[in-house]
Formats: sequence, structure tokens, C-alpha cells
Amino acid sequence: MARSEEARAIEAILMVAEEPVEPQLLAQLLELSPGRVEELCAELAADYEMGSRGFALVRVAGGHRFQSHPDLAPYVERFLLDGQAARLSGPALETLAIVAYRQPVSRAQVAAIRGVNADAVMRTLQQRGFVHEVGRDPGPGQALLYGTTQLFLEKLGMDSVADLPPLGDFVPEASVVEALERGLGVGDIGDDIGDDIGDDIGDHIGDDTGE
Repeated sequence: MARSEEARAIEAILMVAEEPVEPQLLAQLLELSPGRVEELCAELAADYEMGSRGFALVRVAGGHRFQSHPDLAPYVERFLLDGQAARLSGPALETLAIVAYRQPVSRAQVAAIRGVNADAVMRTLQQRGFVHEVGRDPGPGQALLYGTTQLFLEKLGMDSVADLPPLGDFVPEASVVEALERGLGVGDIGDDIGDDIGDDIGDHIGDDTGE
């Protein structure tokens, strides 16, 4: 079935856009209501899915964009990485996870949670564009507070940080914790949970290097 000119216009705009395009901007460009734009995007997304396309129209970071279909991720990763897996380090992923779940958070708070100085890793995450300054703590010293960026949401394919999986998904049941405490130690358990969360984020941010 032939698509309307408005639907084709959305396709054309998203095809050249480097970042997700907000519905309000699409509505302004097409002289339509934001609600109608959302309807057209939903229709296009359903059409692509029914056609088993290699790409999808998705909503991430507050806007719409084209991206490769999740089912084809192994092929895309192979193309992008070309056998050279360059990833953020474990400490960087753990730090990014802390910022994502505790934001807004200061460097001192991140360091207290991780148990080590986080300045170098935080600088790396800022340079990569995954975290940024979002304000200052109103308390003594007015420490800088950090949060995740739009790029972070884009990499994870999420519309907002509210879409992050609940922390409970990474925490073992009480009986398991007790057994681990007897065999390991509370600090080791915390490290394991941090590793799990970091690995989950790292699965999506696999084409960036770090310290």
C-alpha cells in the first residue's frame, strides 16, 4: 500500500538525522500535530516489523530514529568491531552503572560506593559522552553532580532512565546472600552485583574503549 507523503517525509528526515528526532520537531516540519506524528511513526514501525526488515523504527532518548533490528545484532557487531572488541573497562562500566541508578551523584559518592577513587574513570566517561554535569549539591562544598547523557540512552536503546531494569533483577535472594556471605564476604558479593550491572550495560556499549 502506498504511503502518504507525510509518512514518506518522516522516513526521509529520519534517514539523514544523526540523532533521534523529537516528535515536536517532526510535527513542526510536517505541519502536523505531535499526536498525528506519533501515529504515523507507530504505523511505519509496525509495517517494518511485519515486513521482517533488517531495520526498525524505534523511540529512544525522547525521539524517533532508524536502527538495525535487534535480531541481527551479531552481524552488525561483527561489521563494526571487525574482530577487535574494544570495550569500556570493568571499572568504567561499574561506575557508569552507579551514575545511571543513583543520579544525580557526586564523584565522592561514586568513590564511596565503589571503595576506590573514581576521578579518572569519571573523566573517561565524560570524554566518551556517557555522563555530564547536571548541577551542584546544595550542601557544604557544593560538589558537582553527574548524570547520564542522551548518548547513554541512545546506546542502550532506551527512551529514559526509567526504562533501566530494576536493581532487584541483579540482587540474589536472601538465602543466596547468606550462603555467599559464609563462603566469600560481603564486599565480594557487592562486587559481583556491580559486575552484573556493569556487564548488562557493557553488552550495549561494546564499541567504546575506556580505562
